[in-house]
Amino acid sequence: MGRLTVLYDADCPLCVHLRHWLLRQRQLVPLDLVPAGSQEARRRFPALDHAATLREITVVGDRGQVYREASAWIVCLWALADHRAKAHWLATPAGQPFARMTVLAAAKWREALKGPGGEDGSCADGRCEVPAPPG
Repeated sequence: MGRLTVLYDADCPLCVHLRHWLLRQRQLVPLDLVPAGSQEARRRFPALDHAATLREITVVGDRGQVYREASAWIVCLWALADHRAKAHWLATPAGQPFARMTVLAAAKWREALKGPGGEDGSCADGRCEVPAPPG
């Protein structure tokens, strides 16, 4: 795999925080971070259900592989130099329950953080704004 595209919710504070964290990590596989539902996402991946990408993290490989939910987080960690070993463990039968619980907890926290109208596809017009990194 030569490159991964991470579709993240640009209106979600947790998702934007994780975007910035991913960008600070040493990447073994380059990550392109694109707002879910944006014109860029729709141009790159016309066959995807873009409403679904606003509800759950979606990662697309350079050969068309699509990862969602816990698998998407695992493949993101796999792309990072300092987290590849953890990704391998999370993909095992022993690690998968932990990965699922973490994703469920993050989803609950995300919903608590999101402002009104967060599921309305507000990036559909391509005007998603990505906040600057903290500090």
